[in-house]
Amino acid sequence: MEIIPYQPYIDPEFESLIERIHPPRRKSFFFLICRVCIDNDAYQDCTLVKVDSANKHGILLEMVQVLTDLELVISKSYISSDGGWFMDVFHVTDQLGNKLTDETLILYIQQALCASRRGEGASSEVQKCLKRDVRPRHVSTENTALEVTGVDRPGLMSEISAVLYELGCHVPAAVAWTHKARAACIFYIEDGLEGRPITAPEMLAHVEEQLEIVVGAHHGEGETRSVRLTTPMPGRTHTERRLHQLMYADRDYELCRGCDGGAGHWNGCTRTHVLIDSCKEKGYSVVNIKCIDRPKLLFDTLCALTDLQYVVFHAAISSKGCFADQEYFIRQTDGCTLDTENQRQKLTQCLIAAIERRVSHGLRLEICTQNRMGLLSDVTRAFRENGLSVSMSEIGTNGEKATGSFYVMDASGHDVNQRTVELLKQEIGGSVLVVNKSSNRTSQASSVSLSRSSSGGGSLDDRPKFSLGNLLWSRLERLSGNFSLI
Repeated sequence: MEIIPYQPYIDPEFESLIERIHPPRRKSFFFLICRVCIDNDAYQDCTLVKVDSANKHGILLEMVQVLTDLELVISKSYISSDGGWFMDVFHVTDQLGNKLTDETLILYIQQALCASRRGEGASSEVQKCLKRDVRPRHVSTENTALEVTGVDRPGLMSEISAVLYELGCHVPAAVAWTHKARAACIFYIEDGLEGRPITAPEMLAHVEEQLEIVVGAHHGEGETRSVRLTTPMPGRTHTERRLHQLMYADRDYELCRGCDGGAGHWNGCTRTHVLIDSCKEKGYSVVNIKCIDRPKLLFDTLCALTDLQYVVFHAAISSKGCFADQEYFIRQTDGCTLDTENQRQKLTQCLIAAIERRVSHGLRLEICTQNRMGLLSDVTRAFRENGLSVSMSEIGTNGEKATGSFYVMDASGHDVNQRTVELLKQEIGGSVLVVNKSSNRTSQASSVSLSRSSSGGGSLDDRPKFSLGNLLWSRLERLSGNFSLI
């Protein structure tokens, strides 16, 4: 008779409890521990996305990046990552304010949030079933990247794209930001004849040399600029995060100033408020941000904190109306808090810059036309010849079609008149849609919204000093939610 050895049954939830109490330190285990629960029953007006995993620096930004690239609206979030464990709750809807009910989308989010920790994405089968692009149109991972920073001036993007066309380079995707008289652009380029990334060292050197001449043509003495070409590589930094890094390296934040109004000044104020305090009892620096809500605000804020080597231990984030409020409990990666005024001032300036860079200025034009060699050169030349400057742009291709958004102003920074718009439609061809007039501080809809629900329009002094009660409540909500099967 065969003797079957006794094997006690161990409940999987017991194993997960042990992992939470003693999160493993070995790298091979570290990447495996991630649980994502999508809950459509807790609230009538939103879907809860609960993430429970081993902690690492930058994980919060990676999670938000996944949701942002899907153009989902995060109306509220509670975050806690003390010790070796990370727990987060996102209140999420689609762009129309509906819950997430597409089973394929839900599966994609679950896979992508966990896979992002390994620098991967959801499975190819799920991505095919999703039947939509899961990254912004101006993002490319297969092409050579051209990064340019320098003084913002009318016609800069037109001149760069014209040189690329003359050198036989096709631009399948590009994005440009301007801020504080500085410009940062990323062009993804490929060989115009063969449709392949440009990797030959001599060609890369020639392209870089020609573009250095264009970018440096109107620079004054002592003004900084940069031109850099990089070939495709695994783990390339997200395009919009890279734009933040480029503008930070260009020191655009040095001219940033927030609102310095006193108590009660927040009510109706459209400027950005950043307050940094100390929570000595817990050993944190506390950052409070109040500003106008806009798309991708949470992502931009976390880019600044993460790239400046700050760790978010706790946060309470939500939105109400068109205003946003974020509260972060942070330390530097070495465990220190912000103890000097210079440290606080620099972080304040960098956060304001990260928030302001994506604020749109000018008339927004949506373009959809046939993809072709030299398209970006033709479009931007039409803007330049009609006396318009581009304050922000993004363009991408999908098969035979090219789509893009351009924010344009006249040379004086004023709105574009209707006659000029009609001329542009004729010159560019395809479909040119005027989406909205100049808004300067606001946008039509929010892709990622923020602020505590209790802060509709009160003053900065209406809040508790460190909001530890709110923090404790949010942690209890997360912990109770984690007892359910995930």
